[in-house]
Amino acid sequence: MKKLLVLPAALLLSSAMAAPKISAQSIIVNPVQPDLSVSVWTDKNPDGTQIPNYKIDEKITLNVRSSQDAYVYLFNVDGTGKVDQLLPNRYANGANFVKANVVKTFPAAGDQFTFDIAGPVGLNKVLVLASKTELNLGDLSKFSSQQDSFADVNAKGQQQLAQALSIVVSPIPQNSWVSDTAFYNVASQQQSQTGNVFVGTNVSGAVVYLNGQRLGDANQTFSAIRPGSYPLKITAPGYRDYSATITVRANATTNVNVEFNTVVTPAPPVSNTAAVNIRSSVNGALIFVDGRQVGTIQNGGLDLNLPRGGHEIVLIAPGYNTFVNNYNVSQGGTITITPKR
Repeated sequence: MKKLLVLPAALLLSSAMAAPKISAQSIIVNPVQPDLSVSVWTDKNPDGTQIPNYKIDEKITLNVRSSQDAYVYLFNVDGTGKVDQLLPNRYANGANFVKANVVKTFPAAGDQFTFDIAGPVGLNKVLVLASKTELNLGDLSKFSSQQDSFADVNAKGQQQLAQALSIVVSPIPQNSWVSDTAFYNVASQQQSQTGNVFVGTNVSGAVVYLNGQRLGDANQTFSAIRPGSYPLKITAPGYRDYSATITVRANATTNVNVEFNTVVTPAPPVSNTAAVNIRSSVNGALIFVDGRQVGTIQNGGLDLNLPRGGHEIVLIAPGYNTFVNNYNVSQGGTITITPKR
């Protein structure tokens, strides 16, 4: 039996109680130093130093190792946001308890299934979660029937997966679980002359701009980009923009993970009006602004809020010549008028 992997990745979110941290690179991170460690890697990248390429229809093997006896859970997310639970499953070798420092190969030699790479092309991310105690995934995934070999996952996309896993690990001691991620790139023969860019962030609502053009929301892979160097900008509401220059290579994925943590305090709005005090010794004089009566001089003055810009101000009082002048109001201040008899 075959199970197709379709796995572009993005970012994940965390939830309450000082539990998992949101990370664009690692998906879900324990905020404390746990007592165990776990690693996940692909058959083409045993040392984790690069992002290997796999072609569509090529087979892939995933490997997991824990530093202590642990229960391990393996997930992947595809480019459409569909989440697959790879481990545990109901095949032989599909149990998820592993002994300390023993490599679990998935699938292992002799298993009755394989993982065959399917589209879409782009960067893929695999998540392993290890726990010293067995976790209850009942609210996250279920086997629909006794015949199903793989569980159906309720979460849609990596953000929902991270939120759900945050709830799953919340009842256990914080230092008793840990996670790791592995990356690989899916490439097709038809796209050998173009490259891909994956942009992951730790916040929602981020938008990606490449070479001045809006590509779309972050936490996805952008495909069919011509090789070359491009200015990259990522914006997120409430955070400072991220800017960099990236290089896109043919038949490869450029991986950009941005941790937004600098919150921008919005500048106070600039008022479109200015406070103006019109001073005159002629109490009772009528004041007109732009042909409209706005008040009279009382106790030597009249306070007004005027829109910034040019205004015609007129003072009329019995026994005095009509006073007319134009003023440019750019900020608050005093205008003194001394009419003539």
